[in-house]
Amino acid sequence: MDELISLSNTTLNQLSVEHPQYDRTALTPGIAHIGVGNFHRAHQAWYLHRLMQAGEAHDWAIIGAGVRPYDAAMREKLLAQDCLTTLVELDPENVSAEVVGSMIDYLPIEEGNAPLIAQMADPAIRIVAMTVTESGYYIDPVTKGFDAAHPDLLHDAAHPDTPRTAFGALVAALKLRRAAGHAPFTGLSCDNLQGNGDILRQTVVSLARLSDPELADWIDANATFPNSMVDCIAPVTGPKELALAHDFGIKDPALVTHEAFRQWVIEDKFCAGRPAWDTVGVTFSDDVHAFETMKIRILNAGHQVIANVGETLSIETIAGCMAHPAIRNFFGKVERNEIAPTVAPVPGKTPAAYVDLIEARFSNPRIVDTTRRVAFDGSARHTGFVLPILRDQLAAGRSVSGLALVEALWARMCAGTREDGSVIEANDPIWAELNAAALEAKEQPTAWLDQSNIYGDLRDAELFRDAFCRWLTMIWDQGCIPAMNEYIAFDRQKSA
Repeated sequence: MDELISLSNTTLNQLSVEHPQYDRTALTPGIAHIGVGNFHRAHQAWYLHRLMQAGEAHDWAIIGAGVRPYDAAMREKLLAQDCLTTLVELDPENVSAEVVGSMIDYLPIEEGNAPLIAQMADPAIRIVAMTVTESGYYIDPVTKGFDAAHPDLLHDAAHPDTPRTAFGALVAALKLRRAAGHAPFTGLSCDNLQGNGDILRQTVVSLARLSDPELADWIDANATFPNSMVDCIAPVTGPKELALAHDFGIKDPALVTHEAFRQWVIEDKFCAGRPAWDTVGVTFSDDVHAFETMKIRILNAGHQVIANVGETLSIETIAGCMAHPAIRNFFGKVERNEIAPTVAPVPGKTPAAYVDLIEARFSNPRIVDTTRRVAFDGSARHTGFVLPILRDQLAAGRSVSGLALVEALWARMCAGTREDGSVIEANDPIWAELNAAALEAKEQPTAWLDQSNIYGDLRDAELFRDAFCRWLTMIWDQGCIPAMNEYIAFDRQKSA
C-alpha cells in the first residue's frame, strides 16, 4: 500500500476523497462548540462544512472547546491535523469517506476556563453550541428543575470569574459581553433532551442569578436558546474504525464513522444571526417538540429497550441485538404497542413509519455501536427517555407490560453480571447505588422501584409495579430470553 496521508491544510489536495474546496486559512470564527465528540463532528460540523463547500458561511467557522481534562486528548489529535476530520459513512450497501474542515481551532483546556470565556466574550462568536450529554445539565432528577445544590454550581456561584462548568463559562462570557456593550450570543444545545433549549436557558439563567441577578435578567431578556432535535448514529471510534481510513489512503486518529442518515430540526430563534443551514437540509420549525418527541421516544428509548438486555446476554453491538430473534421481536412489539401510541406524526413521517426506519437503522451491521455505549448512564436515559412514555401509557389506561419488562431488564443488567457469569463493569455515574438496589431486588423486586430519584411516584402505580415485579422474578428464575418470548407471545398485562 502507498504511504498513508496525514491530514493537514497542505495535504488536502493529495486526498482521493471529497475534501474542503474552500480556503480554510481564510475562514473566521462564528461558533464556539463545547464538547467536540464524534457526534458533533459527524453532525453539526458536517452541515456547516456543506455550506462552506457551497461558498457560504466562511465567517461561521467553529472553535472547539472542552471543560474536562479528558477533552485534552481530542484537542491534541485535532490540532495535529489542523482540526480536520475524516468522516466515513457506513451505508449497508457502500462505504464512503469525506474530510470535513469547518472547525479551525480547539481552545486550551484550563482550570477556570479562561481561554473559553475569552473566546465566547468575543462578539465575533454569535452561537455557542454544546454536546455535553443528557446528564450534563444539572437537572434535579425529581423536580426536573435547576439543581442549585450541586457542588459544581455552588463553586461557580461563589467563583463566577473562574467557573468549573461549561454553564459557568457561558455566564462569565455573557457578563463580559454585557459590560463591553456587546449583544449576547445564542446558546444552542445539541443534546438529546426534551426541550433542550429551554433546559439550557434554565441552567444558564438560574446559575447567573446565584451570583448576579441583574445579569440573569439581561440574559433572560436578550439571549436566545432555541430548542433543537439532532439525529445521527456516530459510534465510538476503535481500532476497526481507525483502519477504515487506511482504505482511503488516510491516517486519521480522530476519524469518525457514522450512518447514512442525519436529521437536525431547530427553532429559528437566533439573536445574533445564523448560517443558512436550511439550504443544506436542516429543518427550521416552530414545533421542534413534535420532532424531538418522535425521535427521543422511538430512537432513544428504543436504544434502552435493547441495550440493557443485549449487555446481559453478552451481545456486543446494537446491530447484533437486532439480529437476535427474541430481542428484535421484543423491540418491535414494545415500539409498536407501547411507544408509538404516545407519539404524534410530524410532516412527512408517521410514528409507524419512523419505527420502521429506526428498525432498519439499528440493524445496519456496518455500524459497530456497542451495547455498552448505548447502555451507559441509564439513570439519566431511562428517566429522560423511557419513564415519560410509561407515565403517558398509564395516564391513557394502556398497557405498560413491555415497558415494565424494559425496566426489569435494566435492573437485571445493573446487578453487574451477565447470564454467562462475566462481570459488567460500572457503566453509570451512580452505578454503586444502582448495583446495590439491583442485588436487593433479586429477592425483593420492589427494592429497585424504591429508588425515588428515578421512579418517584411510579413506585405506587400498581399496574406498573405488579408487572415489573412479575418480570424481574421471571428473569432471575428463567432468564431474559424466556421473559421476552412470553411478552412477545402474549401480553401478560392483559391477563392480570
